[in-house]
Amino acid sequence: MWQEILPNTWSFGYSQKHAALVPAAALAVGGMLVYWLRSRNKIKTIEMGDGWWGSGERPVKGKEDESIRPFKIETSDKEIEDLHRRLEQARYTPPLEGAAFHYGFNSSYLQKVVAYWRNQFDWRKQVEVLNKYPHFKTTIEGIEIHFIHVKPSYVPHGRAVQPLLMVHGWPGSFYEFYKIIPLLTEPASHGMNEGDVVFEVICPSIPGYGFSEASHKQGFDSIAAARIFHKLMNRLGFKEYYLQGGDWGARITTDMAQMLPQSVKGLHLNLVFIPRRGLGRMISVMLGAYVPWLIGLTREDVRRIYPYVQKNIYDLLRESGYLHIQGTKPDTAGCGVNDSPVGLAAYILEKFSTWTDKSFLQKDDGDLERKYTLDELLTNVMIYWVTASIVPSMRFYKENLSKDPTLALNSRFGVHVPTGIAAFPQELAHTPQVWAKEVYKNIITYSYMPRGGHFAAFEEPRLLAQDIINFVRKVEHL
Repeated sequence: MWQEILPNTWSFGYSQKHAALVPAAALAVGGMLVYWLRSRNKIKTIEMGDGWWGSGERPVKGKEDESIRPFKIETSDKEIEDLHRRLEQARYTPPLEGAAFHYGFNSSYLQKVVAYWRNQFDWRKQVEVLNKYPHFKTTIEGIEIHFIHVKPSYVPHGRAVQPLLMVHGWPGSFYEFYKIIPLLTEPASHGMNEGDVVFEVICPSIPGYGFSEASHKQGFDSIAAARIFHKLMNRLGFKEYYLQGGDWGARITTDMAQMLPQSVKGLHLNLVFIPRRGLGRMISVMLGAYVPWLIGLTREDVRRIYPYVQKNIYDLLRESGYLHIQGTKPDTAGCGVNDSPVGLAAYILEKFSTWTDKSFLQKDDGDLERKYTLDELLTNVMIYWVTASIVPSMRFYKENLSKDPTLALNSRFGVHVPTGIAAFPQELAHTPQVWAKEVYKNIITYSYMPRGGHFAAFEEPRLLAQDIINFVRKVEHL
C-alpha cells in the first residue's frame, strides 16, 4: 500500500512546487519586458559630470562663491593710446590686381578700415553702448562667467515671461544680440507680432571669449560650456528655460538639451550640426538631384544644396582653412592676431564678409558695410582686443575637434525637446529638415528664411526674433 501512496504523494508535491514557480516566472518575464520597454523608450542623455577650470588645484575645503556681481565695461586713456600706436605702425602688403576678397581680406580696403578705426571710431562711446544693458559676473567651476541679463520693462497682467538663453559663436560675441534683445523683451513696442510671448534674455560670453575668463586647463569643450550655462541658469533661479544659438552657440545649446532635457522648454537654432557621412547620406544626395520628393527634400532644399560638390565641398573647403589651424595649433597663429589689432581685424572681419554672403568675396571691400556699420564691426573686434581673448577663443576649436573631429557627437544623442530651426539661405551649409530629424526628433517649426547668413541675430534681427517668437508661441500652446 505504502508503495502506491508514496509516488502519488511525491507527484502531488512536485506539481505544487511547479505551480508556484509559474506565477513567479511569469512575474520575472513580465518585469523584464517592462524594463525592456522602458529602457527602449528612455531618452539617452549626455552625462552632466563636473569640472574645475580655475588656476591650480580645486580647493578641498570651502564652497565656491555663488554670488552674482554687477559688472561694468570700462576703458582708459592708456588702453586707447596703445591701440592707436599699434594702428599707426601697421604694415601692409599690396593686394594682387583684381583679387577682391578671393585671397582673404583685401589690404587696400583694410587700410580704409584702419584709418576709420584710428581717426573716427570712438571706443568710449561704444563702451557706453555696451553698458546700456545690465552686465554681471559669477564664478562657476573656478572661472568668472560674464553675462548680460535683460528683463522687460513692462509685462501685461497675467502674461508669463519666458527666460531665453542666447549663446553666440566665433568670431562673434554677446554684442551680436544687442539689436535683437529689445525685439524680444519689448516686442509690442517694436511692432513685432508677439501674440502672448515676451522674454527676459540672458546672453553669456562663452568662457575664453570676451569678458568670460578662459579655462586654465586643457579640455574645455562644448559639453563643459553647456554644463556651466545650465549652472548659470539654475543660479539665476530658473528651473525651465528656452535656448537659442548659432555657430558654437548651436552646438552648446544642443548639448544643453541633450544633457538636461527636463530643464529645456525648447531649443531654437539658426545652424544645425549634422554629420554628412555614410552610405545612406550618399544615396540621399545622389537621388536628391533627380527625385528629391522620394527622399523628403523640398524644392527649396534642392535649390540650396545643389550643385552639391560646389556648395558642400569646394565652398566649405575655401571657408574652413581657419578651422584646421584652430583645431590643431591655435596658439601659433594666435600669437600674431593677439599682438596686432590690424591682424585681428582682418582675421575676424573677413568672416563677417563671406559668411554673411558668399558673393561678397567678389567685391574689393567685401561688401562689409552693406549689412553692418564699421562701428558695429569694430566694436565686436574691440571686445576681443581689450580682453586679449582671441587665442582662448581659437583654442575652443582644438578642445572640441580633438575629441570629436567630425562634430558627430550630437548624432549619438537624440534631441527630444521641442526644436525650432531657422534656415538662412546664406548659411555656410544648408541642412534640410529631413536630415535634421536624424538628431532633432521633435521639430516644431522649420523656417526657410528669405534672406540672411551666418550672423543672423546681428544681420537680420527682426527675421530671427519673429521666428523665435513664432516657435515659442507654438510650444507654449502644445
